[in-house]
Amino acid sequence: MPYQPISASIAEQFKNIVGGENVVTDHDQLEKYAHDETEDLKYYPEVVVKPETPEQISELMKLCNEHVIPVTPRGGGTGLSGAALPVKGGLLISMERFNKIITIDERNLQATVEPGVITEEFINAVKEKGLLYPVDPSSKGSCFIGGNMAHGSGGPRVVKYGTIREYVLNLQVVLPSGDIIWTGANTLKYASGYNLTQLMIGSEGTLGIITKIVVKLISRPSHDLLMLASFSTNEEACAAVSAIFRAGITPSALEFMERRGVEWVIEYDHIRFDLKDGAEAFLLVEVDGTNPDTLFMEAEVINQVLEDNGCSDVLLADSSAQKEELWRMRRTMAVSVKSNSVYKEEDTVVPRAELPALIHGIKEIGKIYGFESVCYGHAGDGNLHVNIIKGSMSDEDWQSKLKDGIREIFELTVSLGGTLSGEHGIGLVQREYMPLKYSEVHFNLMRGIKHAFDPKGILNPGKMIPDFIN
Repeated sequence: MPYQPISASIAEQFKNIVGGENVVTDHDQLEKYAHDETEDLKYYPEVVVKPETPEQISELMKLCNEHVIPVTPRGGGTGLSGAALPVKGGLLISMERFNKIITIDERNLQATVEPGVITEEFINAVKEKGLLYPVDPSSKGSCFIGGNMAHGSGGPRVVKYGTIREYVLNLQVVLPSGDIIWTGANTLKYASGYNLTQLMIGSEGTLGIITKIVVKLISRPSHDLLMLASFSTNEEACAAVSAIFRAGITPSALEFMERRGVEWVIEYDHIRFDLKDGAEAFLLVEVDGTNPDTLFMEAEVINQVLEDNGCSDVLLADSSAQKEELWRMRRTMAVSVKSNSVYKEEDTVVPRAELPALIHGIKEIGKIYGFESVCYGHAGDGNLHVNIIKGSMSDEDWQSKLKDGIREIFELTVSLGGTLSGEHGIGLVQREYMPLKYSEVHFNLMRGIKHAFDPKGILNPGKMIPDFIN
């Protein structure tokens, strides 16, 4: 059955459910919801609603399911895969009013939050109680924790503390039918049937809409050390990454940056940094814990590994201000690159020992197709963000040849034992590359899961799964 447009009478029912002031139909106001941070793509919804309770979302979903109206859930709009774009029009449900930290349970080291809470605000709230929620993507100051769940987002510190999957205990979800369920239990162990909680994480709003999240917290480390290591080549820097782990050290963060990215950050954000000649690549390495002596011992081991792998200089941050400056350099790299050129960002991930081959191959592919690239990312996880820069590439080549170059990057990534995305998700823009990694058997399983949750295919259509027909 084809999707149906939103009639005036259905729009009026939306107003009855959430209140007229929380329904947007004006074209100019819809523009804010027509795009996220994915390139320059724009898709306008017919109507935007801003519910505040799971029951309101339930009523909206029942109505849209009955009338076969496509529904797109949206968090903070910081996504890079187009997963929040309403490509089929229809209704967009903004989660911006789901912005409460419900409880922080210090006895059980867990918290219950709504999905519209800004990630950094939640991190800071638990920090005040001496606790740590370590999932901290670069967009943490504006992204919603619900969007992090939907995309399986990460950040620098998951290399030591684990991915977002290890911190989600339970989820309240509204299904496309309008039914409201809890996916699991608020327990550290779960062996009671299929794990629906894990299934929802990374599902990009295609199976249900998350309305409450129960997360695990841990004790906050009291000390940390931060080092910036310089290398003459990308390959040397990337080779040092796996060597650090083989030496028995697990850093709390291990980030890679190319020289050009650092140059653009200095220009964009006016960061004071002595960028020396010959330094072409950098590793930002952090260790943390409760014993300063242990951290200095670990830093000495890391320093030796860095020297053995061609490091030319190591800067040990000697103050909180310098640490913050170095982290600001890494966290503003994405926006700095974006400010310099038309670009496309890909999110590759490989076993960390394959990073030298990955970055070398990316540069060689760029030479073939005529594009430049700036790479940075969570090297400790093998997760490299590849920013393809238009630069002097002609408009015709950018439109026609680039897609083949991107395909070759993903083919290389898969050949090295990696996959298409480490934390940005598949969404709209990576969907066509899914067959490089997955077979028709995989897709049929995914389509079967999608159909079990959403038989009419109304929830976030056109995303992730190739050729799902509603």
